[in-house]
Amino acid sequence: MRKTAKAAVTATCAVVTSIAALAASAFEGVWKVKDTTGHPFEITLSSDGAAKATRGEGMTGTWKEEGNSAVITWNTGWTTKITKEGDRYIKAAYGKGQSLTATPTNTSEAEKAE
Repeated sequence: MRKTAKAAVTATCAVVTSIAALAASAFEGVWKVKDTTGHPFEITLSSDGAAKATRGEGMTGTWKEEGNSAVITWNTGWTTKITKEGDRYIKAAYGKGQSLTATPTNTSEAEKAE
């Protein structure tokens, strides 16, 4: 009976983990933000972990959810965080090699478009 109970708990955990992995993140979608000079652009975060931005240099990268933030690692070496703060979202950009604990190079409001 003990083995049966253990197997049932293990199976239940596997199912819950699978369902959680399939659940959409609140960060998935298109975000309207501003760059370091105040020009608007969009960041798209896909369910497969891919990220892209509508910037002239064609920024692409990957993202993952960390707590109340989406952390985006770009092909340019920059990192962007979109963080939920209360009922709003803030974008923080960090230059190449800059620590995410440092003061960001740029911040702006982040608004989910889709």
